[in-house]
Amino acid sequence: MSTQSNVMQETSFRSQGIAGASIPAVKLMYWSVRRELWENRVIYVAPVAIACVFLFGFSISIFHLVIEMHAAPWLDAMQQRELFGQPYEFAEDLVMAATLIVGVFYSVDALYGERRDRSILFWKSAPVSDLTTVLSKAAIPIVILPLLAFAIAVLTQWAMLMMSSAVLLGSGQNVAILWSRVGVAHRWPMLLFHFLCIHGLWQSPIYAWLLFISGWARRVPILWATLPPLTIGIVEKVAFNTTYFGSLIGRRFTGGTEGTEIMERARTMDPAMLFGPLHFLINPGLWIGLAITAAFLAAAVRVRRCRGPI
Repeated sequence: MSTQSNVMQETSFRSQGIAGASIPAVKLMYWSVRRELWENRVIYVAPVAIACVFLFGFSISIFHLVIEMHAAPWLDAMQQRELFGQPYEFAEDLVMAATLIVGVFYSVDALYGERRDRSILFWKSAPVSDLTTVLSKAAIPIVILPLLAFAIAVLTQWAMLMMSSAVLLGSGQNVAILWSRVGVAHRWPMLLFHFLCIHGLWQSPIYAWLLFISGWARRVPILWATLPPLTIGIVEKVAFNTTYFGSLIGRRFTGGTEGTEIMERARTMDPAMLFGPLHFLINPGLWIGLAITAAFLAAAVRVRRCRGPI
């Protein structure tokens, strides 16, 4: 019976390879990513919902802007930028936090979910390789979510700016100060870089690790994903009274000093921010992280090839 099952599985894989060979790899990747978006609506519903809740709160507090505008002439440029730009920065941070949470929970369930509901049997019979499947799932938190978060942040800030301008014009105030001090359009290129590179490439080892655990664990993948790093951190603290490993993991989540400097320079419109991307791209930590990501993704591909339904 076991021999017959192995023969049938091998035949299925061969037919999968023959069928998949006639379809371009780019097209397979494209439809695999679209499948992930179809099956996991939380990827875009959750950040949009968070942005809508924030806009609702902002619309209630927007009338305080008229009072703040009266005090603006007695403030210097830096104070005005801080006064008017703070809600826009908070909107960015809120979208970043929402997409990070979505990316973590998506990754830890991406491969485990298809084994739990046994849909892996159907997808293994489709002309899509394990490599394409794993890469399409990795592309969601590393590429798609950052781009989606950037689009949501831009639309949210634009809506905030339009509402603020309407209120100021209705009260007879000059909107020129608001537009010049907020400067959202000036920050958007660096915001895009921040989302793609910090929340995508820099955090990619975290998502790759979660995908590997998602494909390997038979029960409670979130526990298996957090237990080893937590154990290493506790052992290090007890044995050496240091927290290097915990700090390393923390910098991956927060973007470290590199991500913080880029955002601070963009928010203050510092001309030196133009050199931020260059400093980030030549950072050894980025390339070490990408190498670790590749290793975990390769392990996830191998695990998916061997693991069956739960």
